[in-house]
Amino acid sequence: MKRSSSTVALALLQTRCSPDPEANLKKTLRAAERAAGAGAQIICTQELFRLQYFCQSEDHKYFALAEPIPGPGTDALQKLAKKHNVVVIASLFEKRAAGVYHNTAAIIDADGSLLGIYRKMHIPDDPLFHEKFYFTPGDLGFRAWQTRYANIGVCICWDQWYPEAARLTALQGAEILFYPTAIGWHPSEKKKYGQIQHDQWETIQRAHAIANGCYVAVTNRVGLEKPGNGDGIEFWGQSFVAGTSGEILAKAAPDKEENLIVAVGLSKVDVTRTHWPFLRDRRIDAYDGLTRRLMDG
Repeated sequence: MKRSSSTVALALLQTRCSPDPEANLKKTLRAAERAAGAGAQIICTQELFRLQYFCQSEDHKYFALAEPIPGPGTDALQKLAKKHNVVVIASLFEKRAAGVYHNTAAIIDADGSLLGIYRKMHIPDDPLFHEKFYFTPGDLGFRAWQTRYANIGVCICWDQWYPEAARLTALQGAEILFYPTAIGWHPSEKKKYGQIQHDQWETIQRAHAIANGCYVAVTNRVGLEKPGNGDGIEFWGQSFVAGTSGEILAKAAPDKEENLIVAVGLSKVDVTRTHWPFLRDRRIDAYDGLTRRLMDG
């Protein structure tokens, strides 16, 4: 399907999550309705938007929160997409089969059709981010979709640290890279490491925009979440859109819910890639080593 305009309005839905998945779904639907009413054409949720970030501990009870795709989450958002003629990127906890679960983004076109899914490829295992316990690594590779309004690529959170993921998605024609995200500070570490951690996160993704001559749109959550017995994670919000030269076009607040709506000009992708021809000058004959863990023999 051909897009209708070279300018596209993006909406990043930055919210707080409660322990109630249905309440979180309703909140996100309301936010999406507001975004559509404000002119948004492509709407992106934060990572696992129906749930608090349960990966802070390893507990089998949380598998009961997963849902199939298609399922109730996609059904609700497909109806919204069709009603408002908007594209929706929805990040969900997918139950694929008994014992096989994924961290998955569903891509819904503006006619309400489910274009496809992306399953998170890079799965972290760090203090309070015990995702390997819950999520099977993605097996669909890096993908892009031609939606009504733009050719978009989608990766998820930990994927955002890997230039290989951004590159392989951009090589499929993605004009905008979306990253549904759930990232924040350990409260005890915020004072010492907080600013540098945030700067690293923002900088690496701005670099993806520069290296690939495309837009990068990142949706993060806000609020302190303690689904277990620990100190929890203070999510730092600051959802943002970076332009094709890596410049910050707009950024959300660090501590409140909001819809960040940003208009982007798709013609700038071609202009940037022509004037900074990194894709042209890639030495594809010299990159075999990238498929090896280390170059140590």
